[in-house]
Amino acid sequence: MTLSDRIEKLFMSVQKPVRYMGGEFNAVMKDPGDVAVRYAFLFPDTYEVGMSHLGMKILYHAINARDDAWCERVFSPWVDMADLMRQNGIPLFTLESRTPVRDFDLLGVTLQYEMSFTNILEALDLAGIPLRREDRTDGPFVICGGPCAFNPEPLAPFVDLIALGDGEVETGQTIDMYRKWKASGLPREDYLRMCAQIPGIYVPSLYDVSYNEDGTVRAVTPKPGSGAPEVVMKAMVPKLDEAVYPDKLIVPYGEIVHNRIMLEIFRGCTRGCRFCQAGMIYRPVRERNMAHLMEMAEKLVDATGYDEISLMSLSSGDYSCLPELARAMVEKFAARRVRIALPSQRIDNVLTDTLRQTQKVKKTALTLAPEAGTQRLRDVINKGVTEADLMRSVTDAFDQGWSAVKLYFMLGLPTETDEDVLGIADLAAKVRRCYFSIPKERRAPGLRITVSASVFVPKNFTPFQWAPQLDYDTVVRRQQLLRQALNQIKGVDFKYHAPDVSYIEAVFARGDRRLADALERAWRLGCRFDGWSDQFRYDLWLQAFRECGIDPDFYANRPRSEDEVFPWDHLDCGVTKTYLLSEWHKAQRAECTRDCRKGCTGCGMKRYEGACV
Repeated sequence: MTLSDRIEKLFMSVQKPVRYMGGEFNAVMKDPGDVAVRYAFLFPDTYEVGMSHLGMKILYHAINARDDAWCERVFSPWVDMADLMRQNGIPLFTLESRTPVRDFDLLGVTLQYEMSFTNILEALDLAGIPLRREDRTDGPFVICGGPCAFNPEPLAPFVDLIALGDGEVETGQTIDMYRKWKASGLPREDYLRMCAQIPGIYVPSLYDVSYNEDGTVRAVTPKPGSGAPEVVMKAMVPKLDEAVYPDKLIVPYGEIVHNRIMLEIFRGCTRGCRFCQAGMIYRPVRERNMAHLMEMAEKLVDATGYDEISLMSLSSGDYSCLPELARAMVEKFAARRVRIALPSQRIDNVLTDTLRQTQKVKKTALTLAPEAGTQRLRDVINKGVTEADLMRSVTDAFDQGWSAVKLYFMLGLPTETDEDVLGIADLAAKVRRCYFSIPKERRAPGLRITVSASVFVPKNFTPFQWAPQLDYDTVVRRQQLLRQALNQIKGVDFKYHAPDVSYIEAVFARGDRRLADALERAWRLGCRFDGWSDQFRYDLWLQAFRECGIDPDFYANRPRSEDEVFPWDHLDCGVTKTYLLSEWHKAQRAECTRDCRKGCTGCGMKRYEGACV
């Protein structure tokens, strides 16, 4: 019986066989004998989550556009499938060819979320690949990228290479270097040294870490003779119109989280929200040409048959030609009943015309992110919006026929007080009044206001990387305070995140290499799919920390001194530490910094060739 036959025998015993079937429309198939490099791309979460990720789609297309390489997809098997695979001796396999992952040359892993780290260890174990880099004598090299790659230290012993920044170019360069290394016949370690010369590639094993007596990092330095740079600067694609982008998308058989065309209209953000890691690490802003976007959209609609196009970016309302783009797309695709969708919007943008255009086919809930309940706290985080902006936005939306609004906030932001928390309920009440300010004959029936409040997690490479996470008990108290206040407002639904998950996330967001042992121990105790509430085991995480002699409060709840060396200080996201510190000082004074499209704020990105032009 072939491996493929053995895999299919398990389908009748698992929840969603479609996660493992492969063979979808537009999946890329090649003859293994025709390619020099086989690349497995792992998204360390379920199929329906991973298939919704734009970055994976871009890199899948970029690799498969090459004649000499074949990229195949891998997703974390759900717990039922993983257990059956172990019981039946079936290794982790790719969807395209059902080839064992251990037989590939390169294994790319995207790091989107700290709570997926145990899934990476689970995947390596299922594949039969030794967890620790030092124990591998053959098999694929493990290459990680994505936002969490900007602090990969807790994963350092488990990976070979870290790709910082835009992966379109770096990925191809690691493939080219693999072919060069393979032809050379040099030892395995030489591939790592060769890749250390690629801009944006960080090789953790080529660096030593020393610590102070108080447990903080003293220094992270290249090993003598390694040839590794003292500071690794991220890779950057200066012109998105010249970057690769898929003209076909794989169409899943089953439902996925975002089952639609995702069209990246620009990359980066100029707003400077102080809590937002993406707004810092993805700088500078690079827009795609409107004509190019129209051409891309037409190809993707033709190739997929999707009836929705989402205009993707960190802040789509800031696209310079958004009203014109929305109008042109609506006109072009209206006859085909293709809806144009906008993700979460900045509430200080005048979007009335754009919203009217994008919702001509079908209306959905309007999503806005005030983030904080009072103006003082919005100034602390540099949100740059006012209560008047929010009221104007929702009033315009209600007047245009919306009746559902989602409002996103955070609890535990630096300097937050109970008054700031109650301000969230006050805003929700005012949004409700805006709905009833519209004449009854003009407003849509069925008002629905959803208030979502996540727990603030201080992230590396943000001005809040010096801030502690709010302690667990205070978070719980403020969640209940807000819930009680919102219960008094008719038509408002409240959703909030468990603080224990956010606590573990904060530990790893600003952690160092010493966390690797606790990560491995937690996985061995049974932790996996930690981002899923029904799978998360807080007790096992605390047990792992105890057994490894690690105090998680040291990482999550400790304020950082301004002269502290961070575990990621040898990595460069483009924004300087000096700038981030100045923004931390301004946050404590509740001072705002202007949008850098209105004048350079000196963040440091101009050090990169082609940036901010």
